[in-house]
Amino acid sequence: MDSQGAIFPFGKIAPAESEVRTMTKLYYQGHGSYRFTTADGRVVYFDPYAGDGYDLPADIILVTHGHGDHNQIGLVARKPGCRVITYEDALAGDRHNSFDVDGFLVEAVEAKNLIHNPKSCVGYILSFDGLKIYCSGDTSKTGQMAAFAARGLDYAIFCGDGVFNMGLREAAECARIVGAKRNIVIHLKPGALFDRAKADKWDAPNKLIIEPGEEIAL
Repeated sequence: MDSQGAIFPFGKIAPAESEVRTMTKLYYQGHGSYRFTTADGRVVYFDPYAGDGYDLPADIILVTHGHGDHNQIGLVARKPGCRVITYEDALAGDRHNSFDVDGFLVEAVEAKNLIHNPKSCVGYILSFDGLKIYCSGDTSKTGQMAAFAARGLDYAIFCGDGVFNMGLREAAECARIVGAKRNIVIHLKPGALFDRAKADKWDAPNKLIIEPGEEIAL
């Protein structure tokens, strides 16, 4: 099977087990929390709070803002020298900063919603393993999104709860603006890990649904 669970077409050979182990992976923990494992085995957590899967020691922890459902870094096992990048680091000097953590590139971008001032929250564009991934964090549509289409993003991960953040319609509009090859929606229901019914209704191009506890190869 391929990374989305489809059978390999005739003539395509599934990767050997040793190759599968070195694939870049995304594990969705639930709500706004997920984890990347790079091809060389580094582990990167995004907005730790929900679900399980915090036992793999982290090389990098990314935090988009100060709300308790996004910044529980104490849940995460850490390797010596683990790099924690928070929204405060990302916005130091009143600008959106970028970080190069041994070749794992982290670029802070604008985020804002009804209760989040853009001076106290961010999204991130991550570049690693030949991939570019937009991680929106908690936000509504921003002015910077129009420029992302030229970046050739492989994946974009959007919130879509529609409470203080953008809802499904606006998140679909943002997916079209950003123009990533694959689009993922999370953060769909406050107090819940996920809402599959809402995810199924999301009318975004090239949609990919990931359930909490599911890990995919990117």
